[in-house]
Amino acid sequence: MLNDLFKETADNFEKSVAAFQRDLGRLRTGRANLALLEGVKVEYYGSPTQLNQVASVNIADPRLITVKPWDKALMAAIEKAILAADVGITPNSDGTIIRLPIPPLTVERRKDLVKQVKKMAENARVSIRNVRRDFKSQIENDEELPEDDQHRAVKKLDDLTAEFIGRIDRIAEEKEKEVME
Repeated sequence: MLNDLFKETADNFEKSVAAFQRDLGRLRTGRANLALLEGVKVEYYGSPTQLNQVASVNIADPRLITVKPWDKALMAAIEKAILAADVGITPNSDGTIIRLPIPPLTVERRKDLVKQVKKMAENARVSIRNVRRDFKSQIENDEELPEDDQHRAVKKLDDLTAEFIGRIDRIAEEKEKEVME
């Protein structure tokens, strides 16, 4: 029973870390990153469709994302969807391809982004602590588990929690360095 509980806890911790990484990927850092356009949906024949399913999305150089629609009639809809997604980039179109130039970041904007990264990291740590609290209460409320085994299980849970919080801290630190470059 405890092994299943720890496996489920580790899976939930992994999900928290993955969500944190996904959120960091959407942060505009001055470099071209396809994750910026991940949530963009284009109106395609009456239904919202992922941008990468109606166009070829590429990084042309470190500061430029290009979007080439497979159907030229979608140019206006794609531009509208990018603007509506509020990714902070204005699309430029020449009729065949849409260019998304990534402007360089100012020092002030970089500092704001670092604050955002720290806030996201704290939210991820809180998420992990909430998972820990839930599973700790399950361990402590288990009537069949001897008290010594409960203490060992809680200690193991604390070690697992510290490991995942350390991973979040390392990921946040790397992102902060990337933003400040």
